[in-house]
Amino acid sequence: MDRAATLPRPPSMEDPTPDPAPSAARCVLAVQSLTRRFGAGLAVDGISFRVERNEIVGLLGPNGAGKTTTIDMILGVLAPSAGTVRVGGLDLATHRAEALAQTSFAAVYAQLPGNLTVRQNLRVFALLYGVPDGKERVEAMLRELDLMRFRDVKCGLLSSGEQARVSLAKALLNQPRLLLLDEPTASLDPSVAREVRARIRDYAAGTGAGVLWTSHNMREVEEVCSRVLFLSRGRILLEGDPRALPAVHGKRSLEDLFVAVAREPLTLEAP
Repeated sequence: MDRAATLPRPPSMEDPTPDPAPSAARCVLAVQSLTRRFGAGLAVDGISFRVERNEIVGLLGPNGAGKTTTIDMILGVLAPSAGTVRVGGLDLATHRAEALAQTSFAAVYAQLPGNLTVRQNLRVFALLYGVPDGKERVEAMLRELDLMRFRDVKCGLLSSGEQARVSLAKALLNQPRLLLLDEPTASLDPSVAREVRARIRDYAAGTGAGVLWTSHNMREVEEVCSRVLFLSRGRILLEGDPRALPAVHGKRSLEDLFVAVAREPLTLEAP
């Protein structure tokens, strides 16, 4: 079952009620001092960051850095040991249903039930999300993501690229204000990956949504993200423009910086 499957219907993207004050109007996601312990281990160590409207933010770091744990806490799958998550000004701890109604999630590895057709899967999720005029919305997503010819094909018979488009269609059904993407183009061929990136950029630019994007593809990150956060050992080690950040730390490329974060994070920490 998809991790965001229980999301109820979201408010309109223009609905001002989720934001408690004018100063928060552009903030889609606010994470403050977020912490998660597993026994004696500290997976996420008091991180704080924001995602604004129309912004795509990269959440980067080596395996085990705390990226997936962070996303799970934002999705409400894991309860934080400390700290807060606010979506559109709503505290996830006290307004869970309303906050998650504005959120959606997609990842290549989170495949939809293979025994249902594309249209059946989207209809099921439209019902779970409480999407108004769900049938019409499903048909619109089939057209927008070039899935009409696959609408009666079982998802288990689709290629990885076709499944990625269906997963993205599912994630956009409820017109989320916050879109969480965990390796959305992993294992896709370059043409399909380019198509997925373009569709997500268009969605963020056209709707005012904010996107939090994890990836190990640094060229992709440079193309789509206006800002990146590098996690190391559960803490935010670096933050900035992915095109300018490497030079600040004496690296030739974002990939070189990623490797340095993975291998020698202490050399990058501020004194």
